Amino acid sequence: MLGPYIHRIDPVLADVGGIYLWWYGLSYTLGFLQIHLFLRRARGRMGLTLSEAYSLTLVFSVGVLAGGRLVEVLFDEWPFYREHPGLIPALWLGGMASHGLLVGAAASTWLFCWRYRKCFLSVADELVIPGAVLLGIGRLGNFIDGQIVGRVTDAWWGVQFPYADGFRHPVVLYDGLKNLLLIPLLLLIRRLRPAPGFVAASFVFWYAFLRIFVDLFRDYPTHRLDLGTGQTLNILMTLLGAGLLVWSRFKPLAFRRSAPAPSFTVAPAPGRFHLALKRAAVALLLLFSLTLPGNWTQDIPARYGQRHPGLRHSRLYPHIDTAPPGRLSSSTSREEGSPQPSDSAGTVSLEKSR
Repeated sequence: MLGPYIHRIDPVLADVGGIYLWWYGLSYTLGFLQIHLFLRRARGRMGLTLSEAYSLTLVFSVGVLAGGRLVEVLFDEWPFYREHPGLIPALWLGGMASHGLLVGAAASTWLFCWRYRKCFLSVADELVIPGAVLLGIGRLGNFIDGQIVGRVTDAWWGVQFPYADGFRHPVVLYDGLKNLLLIPLLLLIRRLRPAPGFVAASFVFWYAFLRIFVDLFRDYPTHRLDLGTGQTLNILMTLLGAGLLVWSRFKPLAFRRSAPAPSFTVAPAPGRFHLALKRAAVALLLLFSLTLPGNWTQDIPARYGQRHPGLRHSRLYPHIDTAPPGRLSSSTSREEGSPQPSDSAGTVSLEKSR
């Protein structure tokens, strides 16, 4: 008979010369890889050269990482990073916000389309489909890491997470399934050949609207209008998606009456050396993504030492204390609602360790 599950998964994939590779990071690597493969297959339909497919992979992936980091730093962990700005680029210590990933994806796609003179709405309509795959895989990485816990439950599928008491809803699996179920919906909408931007707007709306209900099972701390941290953003994103659906349904009709349909501009093929550089850059990006440990900035050896013996502090993984000001390190984390573990007795602040 099936029963509650006790989470004992080692989050560390490998240790390479003192650099730790993570299952969570692997979810980004696989997500970016499938986006690149999608772009290579769809580049004829999208009007992309092979070189532009590599460029879009790079711009999109870097935008996702930068957006996730920027929102995390500015909105969720600013008290810590205000004191330690030198650690902002240290993605290998954790610290990514899921809503920021979407902001970074949209901004980087727009920059690519502006640089290469592509139709932003048409490119966005294509990218949201592999983007949903990325978000689905990412939630599996969250689960393996043991972060983002749900409310306490007595359901038979409850999970006892490493850093939380009791059996809880595996809410990240709910959200991951929701993201993956968006794919057939988006493919169906695309087959109907709607106005440019309608597929992307559908993704924005349904991603956020359905997540409102998923996040009812989250163990959220409440601030920002007495709602869970992400719930406020879910509601705002739902309203944005609804507005985009209305706009994409009616605005392009008037646009097409007065202007010709947008056409893609295909640039001349670059030299082999130029293309080889882009291939190397994509490979390095995929490898770097393996170093991402989780969604919240952490003292890596203190947090994961019991789950993966042998983790050591170093210049890459210093003693840090990311607890909110005025709280103990064992307090619950703010951004995603996953309880923080107590730091080891030897953990001190970054200033003291220096």
